[in-house]
Amino acid sequence: MRVAIVGASGAVGQELLRILDERNFPLDDLVLFGSSRSAGNKYKFKGKDYEVKLLQHNDEFKDIDIAFTSAGAGTSKDFLETITKYGAVMIDNSSAFRMDDDVPLVVPEINPEDALSRPRGVIANPNCTTIMMVVVLNPIEKLSHIRKIHVASYQSASGAGAAAMQELQQQYKEIVETGKAVTINKFPHQLAYNVIPQIDKMTENDYTKEEVKMFNETRKIMHSDVRTSATCVRVSSLRSHSESVWFETEQPLSVEEIRNALQGAPGVTLVDDPQNYVYPMPLESAGKDDVYVGRVRKDLADDNSCTLWLTGDQIRKGAALNAIQIAEYLIASPGRL
Repeated sequence: MRVAIVGASGAVGQELLRILDERNFPLDDLVLFGSSRSAGNKYKFKGKDYEVKLLQHNDEFKDIDIAFTSAGAGTSKDFLETITKYGAVMIDNSSAFRMDDDVPLVVPEINPEDALSRPRGVIANPNCTTIMMVVVLNPIEKLSHIRKIHVASYQSASGAGAAAMQELQQQYKEIVETGKAVTINKFPHQLAYNVIPQIDKMTENDYTKEEVKMFNETRKIMHSDVRTSATCVRVSSLRSHSESVWFETEQPLSVEEIRNALQGAPGVTLVDDPQNYVYPMPLESAGKDDVYVGRVRKDLADDNSCTLWLTGDQIRKGAALNAIQIAEYLIASPGRL
């Protein structure tokens, strides 16, 4: 088993390395690729140093079985044929192929079998906010079909990459130590001591691309006609996203039914004792694999609706872990890799 990571020096690439090690992923060789900026960097994996190669259009993917790509949509589109032409399965973390009809969009807790049909050799990893939401809502969908979702996301700096996390830390330092104007490169406004109600570019209907992704990707992953209305907000936490979710089901569900469904759901940890101030928070979900959920309650405005709060590590389950779980499913499916 030969595995490649494209974008090895980025936040997700580094998380892929950590999780492959933690889960003792069955690989025999590892090849790292990156841009001209990161080529030559060395990273240790299982006691051995690996040097990042410059990503080029050549035959270096000839013997690769699985390639995890996390270098942006433009790079994924440009290198799709180069990566897959000799049979490597490309598990892509960008938005490049998510809504293509001939590319499966997979969350292993929900639709792993979709990964088995990949005519172009690529499997898409969904948007981080979508992944965490559907992992929590899927066990509820099994109780009664979810017709509508309203969601407000509270997304950390990690969602914009390693440089964005560094910028947030730098902004706090600049404010506290110098009192001068802060550095703003990765966000449209100052993020420190602030929230920004815009993630990604605005579309013509004044929803951002991030919000539109949640509408479209949720339907594709869950094979559902559900409609999602989202407001995505960047907040000044460093790592882990959170979401406040309202959902309407065909049949009314009790809080007890929902809690019971979540209690045994794969990839979910229920943390729900609000009377004693026990609920999930991003500080606690950072570095964890599961999506944490709490504040489950009936919607006071709709008898068929309930609401809940969730939080999860954007770099892990929202990106690297989900991709590795897809690969593990393929390996466990005889003749499918």
